[in-house]
Amino acid sequence: QVQLVESGGGLVQPGGSLRLSCAASGSIWEINDMGWYRPAPGKQRELVAGITSGGRTNYADSVKGRFTISRDNAKNTVYLQMNSLKPEDTAVYHCKADIYYGIKTENYWGQGTQVTVSS
Repeated sequence: QVQLVESGGGLVQPGGSLRLSCAASGSIWEINDMGWYRPAPGKQRELVAGITSGGRTNYADSVKGRFTISRDNAKNTVYLQMNSLKPEDTAVYHCKADIYYGIKTENYWGQGTQVTVSS
């Protein structure tokens, strides 16, 4: 079993910053892609930012230039640095990890961390 534990959410004023962390633990062979997701209109969740095991990143258009995703493979941890936050960034942010077990890949989700951007 694998657990993903997020932290770093909170209340921040517009224009402020937050840094989210997500640490994976448990029965892990190799973590491939990791990412951060949030709810979106008409969708269950949308990808906010993703990062491969090699460090290649991709971002939703709405956060490009403001958010930065990174990871520490030695710590099985992914981060999301969020700058210039806007009220529309308010959401529960979930991290996801794709874990490779030789003949299969399984997806795991964290419980979510609340980000509220408000004055």
